[in-house]
Amino acid sequence: MILAHGKIIEESRQGEIIAALKDEIPLILAQEGLNPELVIAACDRLSLRAQAGEFDAVAKPLLEMAHLPYEAYLSYARMFSGEGLRKKMSLELAGYPLGLEEVTPHLFRKRVALGVLLHIAAGNVDVLPAYSVIEGLLAGNINLLKLPTGDKGLSVKLLSELIAEEPRLADYIYVFDVPSAEIETMKALARYANAIVVWGGDAAVKGVRELAEPNTKIIEWGHKLSFAYATSQATDEQLKRLAEDICRTNQVMCSSCQGIYLDTESDEETNLFAERFFEILRQKNLEMGKASLGMRAKAALNVDNEKLEGKSLVLSSDGVSVIVYPDEALTLSFLFRNVWIRKLPEQRIIPILRPYRGYLQSCALCCEEGKAQDLSNSLIKAGICRICDGGMSSFTEGESHDGTYPLKDYSRIVDCLK
Repeated sequence: MILAHGKIIEESRQGEIIAALKDEIPLILAQEGLNPELVIAACDRLSLRAQAGEFDAVAKPLLEMAHLPYEAYLSYARMFSGEGLRKKMSLELAGYPLGLEEVTPHLFRKRVALGVLLHIAAGNVDVLPAYSVIEGLLAGNINLLKLPTGDKGLSVKLLSELIAEEPRLADYIYVFDVPSAEIETMKALARYANAIVVWGGDAAVKGVRELAEPNTKIIEWGHKLSFAYATSQATDEQLKRLAEDICRTNQVMCSSCQGIYLDTESDEETNLFAERFFEILRQKNLEMGKASLGMRAKAALNVDNEKLEGKSLVLSSDGVSVIVYPDEALTLSFLFRNVWIRKLPEQRIIPILRPYRGYLQSCALCCEEGKAQDLSNSLIKAGICRICDGGMSSFTEGESHDGTYPLKDYSRIVDCLK
């Protein structure tokens, strides 16, 4: 199913609707424009409905498929609240003239929408495709959303209900189910866009660059890697909080901990820390309930292979593992409560992590208070966007997207006559 003109429509009409956009978009752009308060009020009502469980029948199967907890869905739903969105507008557009601002007696300046955004959503199954559209609406844009594989109707449901809350949004939201392999259709959508907002890994970004015209802006929200950085003086409470986040998210979110770098050059110290954290992770796993059998089976093959190769210290039990590697590489873990540990002395943070700068997102610091500032500075200089405690995957109002405020990217500043 797709969404156009405020209605859910059969996919068989998709080609016809996309072709008609050539004439419809200029007419919409000629209108007065979209008041962000309309968007915020509608989103607030929708957020309350989502938190009350109204969309659980669609959301829960998708969360299970994506190995995401229900609490993550509720966190996303709270991102739609009016209070949060108003704070977002205030933070992200601070210093941008929201109305006409006089520059000289005959010259004025204001913020306007880019025009049309094509959102190419990632394959993670959650509410982020709909939230990406809402960010585009807040900046005043017409939004064309290409659904990710596996969405299964959640984005169409949420956005159609948003339009039901505020029918004046209908002209600004289109949702299409176009396979990425349909290059000509994708190019047609790309030609309508002032900017393409792409969520995904290197292959997705590369594909969009090949689609886009030279005069089309590309805004990239790529896949990221997150990790923890610890010293041997990290407290049990810090490590328990980290273990809880690993178990709660099963490491499938961009902000989830994949592994732990330890501030040491000693193999013995690394192995002792690994044994300590493994016991904390194992206990937290039992307290919270083990991951599903399917998740454990996926990871078990990789963990068993590491044991057979005998190149690393492998600690595993009850469906969780900690693996010590001798190198300093930043890698994806085996997911589903399986964590790597590597040595990385403080003085090597910048030279080792900086080559990964385009992939770095969050780092949980587990260390004594006296070292936190210096370690944070080094991690930031290496390219980390977000320093946090062990609760890595919790959201705070006003957070950036990987170090950038999207509403600024979705807007432009024009000088004009009154």
